[in-house]
Amino acid sequence: MIKILIADDHAIVREGLKQIVAEENDMRVQGEAGDAPEMFKLLKKEPWDIVILDINMPGKSGLEALKEIRAEYPKTPVLILSMYSEEQYGLRSLKAGAAGYLKKVSAPEELVKAIRKIVNGGKYISQGLAEKMAYNLETSHKVLAHEALSDREYTVMCRIASGLSAEKIADELSISVHTVYSYRSRILEKLDLKSNVELTRYALKNQLIEN
Repeated sequence: MIKILIADDHAIVREGLKQIVAEENDMRVQGEAGDAPEMFKLLKKEPWDIVILDINMPGKSGLEALKEIRAEYPKTPVLILSMYSEEQYGLRSLKAGAAGYLKKVSAPEELVKAIRKIVNGGKYISQGLAEKMAYNLETSHKVLAHEALSDREYTVMCRIASGLSAEKIADELSISVHTVYSYRSRILEKLDLKSNVELTRYALKNQLIEN
């Protein structure tokens, strides 16, 4: 029996994933967490065959939690589940140690296949992400400015570029508005940009957000 731990702050998403898995005879969701601290309590309590982790977690982000899992439980594979495109977070997730990256809209058709491939020691990536990885290998000598951003800075950048207000970003990431503005200042400095408009143009040009 494949023992699955799901970490997602939306109960309705967890329930949907459980229903998909319930149709299989050899896998079962045996643990659920609504945030990173709850997830780590379950990880500490017993071993798991795979963790399905939402990238957009409150407080500690999915990417930050992923790196911590890889450091503390290196034998436990993690499938990142995201509402965002592969261009935004796919490569960054794989570089951080994820065993796969799956968009939530693809879960009904792809989740079981992804779980099986990862539990058997493989990696799960979409065709689009595979092409993106190949392109990056071909152009690896070109280091883009946003690749120097920390995971939290990158997350804030994508949200600003998507048009979210500082208040909304603060609420989603469980940080203060002042902290959001501090991140914004560092991001603009690192990318050599002057405004949110320039930041949005940069993100669109580099396909970090969807037009």
